[in-house]
Amino acid sequence: MLIAGFPAGAWGTNCYLVAPAAGEECVIIDPGHQATEGVEEALKKHRLKPVAVVLTHGHIDHVASVVPVCGVHDVPAWIHPADRYMMSDPEKALGMSIGMPLMGELTVGEPDDVKELADGAQLRLAGLDFSVAHAPGHTKGSVTFRMPEADDIPSVFFSGDLLFAGSIGRTDLPGGDHAEILESLARVCLPLDDSTVVLSGHGPQTTIGRERAANPYLRDVAAGLGAEPAPRRGM
Repeated sequence: MLIAGFPAGAWGTNCYLVAPAAGEECVIIDPGHQATEGVEEALKKHRLKPVAVVLTHGHIDHVASVVPVCGVHDVPAWIHPADRYMMSDPEKALGMSIGMPLMGELTVGEPDDVKELADGAQLRLAGLDFSVAHAPGHTKGSVTFRMPEADDIPSVFFSGDLLFAGSIGRTDLPGGDHAEILESLARVCLPLDDSTVVLSGHGPQTTIGRERAANPYLRDVAAGLGAEPAPRRGM
């Protein structure tokens, strides 16, 4: 399996391209702010053909490049219905101006083909299997994507802004709910095997085992305790 990732834009949002191997079809996860050039470079480098864009949630730092990427490659975008409005109205999703000098020119709106994700959905894209889990708390429509263990490759978990290395997603923006994100952590993350590789929306790669041991939020959830809101990261 091939996973090519890079941080993009002002918030360093991780965009991932996932394929069975170089020269194959691929899925693009979270092409956010200023991600278009990085996506095209990765596609060319690994000789990949995109078949879909999938989105962990609707914040502009994760979806800003969806329209141009989907348009150029004529592929659909998958998003949870609770976050779909954010593609067309990013400022409403943030409760504040996103600041055009910072963001630069944006193509706001939906691509031509939008498909909606549901909790428990099983997606078969580019010859790969993705299990979808609705994980609200950061936003109402946040989801995660998990790929099963295969041969000697551990399971891979695309956590979006639910779980980071050492932290969790912020809950102070519209649609955020701290109690809800803790419930999502308990329901979605805790049952995963310790060897599961976590590729999050911001920051470095980690594993569920590492976070279970050292992440104060996941550790407190496992112990049945509450935790103070996380420090801000991303949008």
